[in-house]
Amino acid sequence: MPTRTPTPEIAASAQRAPAGRVALVGAGPGAADLLTVRALTRLQAADAVVYDRLVGQDILALLPTGCERYYVGKACGHHSVPQAEIGERLVALAREGKRVVRLKGGDPGVFGRMGEELAALSESGIETEIVPGITAASGAASALGLPLTDRAHAQSLRFVTARQAQAELDPDWRALARRDETLVFYMGLGRVAEICDGLIGAGLPANWPIMLIAHATLPTQQIRAGTLATLPARLAEAPMPSPCLIVVGSVVLLYRGGDDAGVEDADVEIEPRPAGAPLT
Repeated sequence: MPTRTPTPEIAASAQRAPAGRVALVGAGPGAADLLTVRALTRLQAADAVVYDRLVGQDILALLPTGCERYYVGKACGHHSVPQAEIGERLVALAREGKRVVRLKGGDPGVFGRMGEELAALSESGIETEIVPGITAASGAASALGLPLTDRAHAQSLRFVTARQAQAELDPDWRALARRDETLVFYMGLGRVAEICDGLIGAGLPANWPIMLIAHATLPTQQIRAGTLATLPARLAEAPMPSPCLIVVGSVVLLYRGGDDAGVEDADVEIEPRPAGAPLT
């Protein structure tokens, strides 16, 4: 993505950003042109950037010459830098008088451990700023022309982490098994079969629609859809890359991509309902 010359207002904002502080910045779902104006401003004024695995090279290319870069990405089963050390690094860089950007994929407040890093910075008396980003669920759905809520399909939306802080704890499947809601599971690619079994066991029909979206908003984006009963086998036959979102709900039936996504397997019938009428 070509770098654009900031407007005078944006340039002035960048100049006013004081040194010795940390901005927790959301990089959005992947595509560099989905950065917010404020996120771009903070990046172009940064002295040091501490970034995650989900931040792509197109976004890193926007950093100014001489900006220090620190990779602290986490992948399933492997953390390059322990979380406590990330907090210590942010504090140390800020104490050197640098403008620091902690750059996270999506929105920093959605499954981004923002609370832990804010606590470490607050305890050290470091001034902080939060710059929200487009979370992966919104970016992925928009890229597919898919609504996350719809009057006839889903009256509520829930973001769920598929990875619990304690491995022995399971999600409350009964609370999640609703027909009037869209579920979006983050970090769940390795638990697709478990998610499908849990939702079926809690009462959702076996032919309830589900879709996987990998590398959302990027040229490498992939999708696969089906039902709670069929998708685990589809995934086993043709694995998907990480990161991958899991969307569960009848809104999946609204996808009109025209390719072999597997939506035809999800043959749940949705009857038209008056606006505001509950789904049962």
